[in-house]
Amino acid sequence: MEEVSIIGIDLAKRSFQVHGARADGSVAFRRKLSRGKLLRFLASQPGCTVAMEACASAHYWGREIMALGHEVRLVPPIYVQPFVKRHKNDTADAEAITEAAQRPTMHFVAVKTEAQQAQGMLFHTRDLLVRQRTQMINALRGHLAEYGVVAPQGTARIRQLAAVLEDGDCGLPEAVVELGRLLLGRIDELDEKIDGLDRELRTRAREDEETARLMTIPGIGPVTAMALQAFAPPMESFRRGRDFSAWLGLVPRQHTTGGKPRLGAISKMGQRDLRRLLISGAMAVVGNAVRYDRNTDPWLAGMLARKPKMLVAVALANRTARRVWALTTNKETYRVRTAA
Repeated sequence: MEEVSIIGIDLAKRSFQVHGARADGSVAFRRKLSRGKLLRFLASQPGCTVAMEACASAHYWGREIMALGHEVRLVPPIYVQPFVKRHKNDTADAEAITEAAQRPTMHFVAVKTEAQQAQGMLFHTRDLLVRQRTQMINALRGHLAEYGVVAPQGTARIRQLAAVLEDGDCGLPEAVVELGRLLLGRIDELDEKIDGLDRELRTRAREDEETARLMTIPGIGPVTAMALQAFAPPMESFRRGRDFSAWLGLVPRQHTTGGKPRLGAISKMGQRDLRRLLISGAMAVVGNAVRYDRNTDPWLAGMLARKPKMLVAVALANRTARRVWALTTNKETYRVRTAA
């Protein structure tokens, strides 16, 4: 019997469906394995390609399976879906993963290291705490607005509400004052934790040569630089900078037929956290250029003269993504362009 060429695994928490195929595409086996038996089963198989969908636990399993001597391929779930035949179940999913991984033009996801996943967890933890702080601030502003106490938006303006609550003659019910102080205490706790994570991010970003190089680009700070290192695939996997910006979803969506190109808004594909951070950084650069007239880039000056600011920010984020690819692959630092 011919040996197995590729094994497709439909990952789950406890029950894993395994589909083995030979080099000619014929089915070698279909099995359902428990979590504890999966690695033992793969260790008994000769070295081959093991394919899985790129999901939350795929990187852990990828590292464990590569340690057994197999080649691991992670397929984006959106590319697996067209290969599912009729009804969706675990068996059909494992077969579809196997079929998708065998396509010669398929794009795969690189297996992340433990350090990359730790950096990603640091970023997501900070992002969660920032959202919780925003919820607390909005709750406090909303409750006090019902009693006629209002303050402008923004984290810095929350002190105005704190001053009202500390005033003994504010005229607010005692229960409202106590609950408001409870929310303020929670906001202060979140501020302290976020500041601690920010310090850790800045320290790591300065110590790493790659992130320090990325921070020379306008619009990229420690958070964006660390997120690029944690979430972006190796830059060597892209042939040019435009491929990286297309992976981020910063290029126009195409709907071309009959040789007539039709371009719409950006595709919004790829890693959304990176796309959000790059656009936010670009908006800060555009805002400084408009508000304080601090613009040394002739391209940006020309764009601002004829395009809306938000459109310019998205175009600048696309440009920043290409700069990230160029600086990373060429091991250079950013040099500011000046007008002739």
